[in-house]
Amino acid sequence: MSETPVFSTAAVAAPHSLAAETGQTILAAGGNAIEAMVAMAATIAVVYPHMNGIGGDGFWLVREPKGRVHALDASGPAGSLANIKSYREKGYDAIPARGPDAALTVAGAVGGWALALELAKALGGQLPVDLLLGDAIRHARDGYPVSRSEERFVTGEEAALYEVPGFAEAFLVEGKRAPEGTLRRTPRLADTLEQLVHAGLADFYRGDVGREIALDLERIGTPITRKDLENYRARVVDPLAVRLRHSTVYNLPPPSQGLATLLILGMVERLTGLRGETPERHHGLIEAAKRAFAIRDRVVADPRNLAHDPASFLTPRALDREAALIDMKRAASFPLPRSIDGDTIWMGAIDRDGLAVSYIQSVFWAYGSGCLLPATGVLWHNRGTGFSLDPASRNRLEPGHRPLHSLNPAMAVFDDGRVLSFGAMGGETQPQFLSQIFSRYAEAGMGLADAVEAPRWLLDAKLRGQEAVLKVESHFDPGLIRGLSRLGHTVEEMDEAYSGRFGHAGMLVKHPRSGRVEAVHDPRSDGGSLGL
Repeated sequence: MSETPVFSTAAVAAPHSLAAETGQTILAAGGNAIEAMVAMAATIAVVYPHMNGIGGDGFWLVREPKGRVHALDASGPAGSLANIKSYREKGYDAIPARGPDAALTVAGAVGGWALALELAKALGGQLPVDLLLGDAIRHARDGYPVSRSEERFVTGEEAALYEVPGFAEAFLVEGKRAPEGTLRRTPRLADTLEQLVHAGLADFYRGDVGREIALDLERIGTPITRKDLENYRARVVDPLAVRLRHSTVYNLPPPSQGLATLLILGMVERLTGLRGETPERHHGLIEAAKRAFAIRDRVVADPRNLAHDPASFLTPRALDREAALIDMKRAASFPLPRSIDGDTIWMGAIDRDGLAVSYIQSVFWAYGSGCLLPATGVLWHNRGTGFSLDPASRNRLEPGHRPLHSLNPAMAVFDDGRVLSFGAMGGETQPQFLSQIFSRYAEAGMGLADAVEAPRWLLDAKLRGQEAVLKVESHFDPGLIRGLSRLGHTVEEMDEAYSGRFGHAGMLVKHPRSGRVEAVHDPRSDGGSLGL
């Protein structure tokens, strides 16, 4: 089932083949990795609507060939009319997952494209926006086939999703998910993308497109105003980093949960006696994930609500302390309820000059809030469900604030000169998947394709008062399962191999000696990797 990796002078990886083809086309036209990624982001926003769209958010990591790493936060804040009191008055104990009350944060993805293209231009990029968005417009106008993933993907509160006005007409066939291969056209979205080409990407927030979006959001009763859109800008932020034995790994700071991914990797490196694909190695990863999530839930929030410097948890002393608390002979309790929903795309690109991109884009749950804005064809996300209605919470709902965010693209720079762009979809489970694929490649010595293809596990503790279950794919090694069970893990073997439930992951690495780029994407997805 494993994909044959691409070896080329430049490459892209994406969970949908049409997005990968777009990236390859842009690289062949002389575009750099950032330009290729913007084009891929636009295409996949059209053809993979259950996972992402221009009504969602994005995060970027970009590494220049000379070593500088840039981090771009394109997450959107809560609307100015969003507050705990108004949701309580509507009778909510928690923010709903579907409908207008779930569509409460500004969509930042397009603002991120604009900021990324400023960086691309500063690094020599010259391609026009009409070329970058051309494939996306064509697929929206002429139609694209519904993917296997979209037909089969299971999401939370699906009945409520189908009841959101306008959703069924746009995405269902006779009241059910559209079958794989069904041709779907989205002409209003095509018009919107064409307007962004003519007027510029800022038009999404401060032009005609922004006006129509604001009017539709007001009509359906969301707490986002025209001024909220006009004031939005994606942000340049300082990346978080953790120093490992043979590499430095980067991720995004809060509100991203990137801290959790770096914590897992930093803790596991300090555990002794971990070898290859053994129960001990996986036990260490699992136990590190539990500790990392406990820190994340205590620390990560809107940057204005932080009580601690996230980087302080990544110092050698802090990681030594956390790793020392891991019992390598017995699984720790992990009874906290979790929401593992979160349906996302990760994509990577490395060009012939060595410019590397790790990018993630999402509408959060499958199809987001379900609110399809009629004037523009934009499907709005439900990222605001990451807020709490508890005034004492660090992730409390406040106008202008961002919720704890599951999106966290990763990048590693090895001491031998290799540059690795890697990531995965999977909501809150992303750090678990990222740590598994990185550990297999960087520590267990697996090849890139094998590291991505190998069976994965995830901790699932969704119900209050119930201990976490360690769910594993059906092709997981029985010896590993027995070993993990002996260590006290409650293991549940799923009935499917290569399931989207275990993430769509990808990895690209630039090899310094040959100058070649090796790339692979997940057999669990509808995509792959392509090169020049």
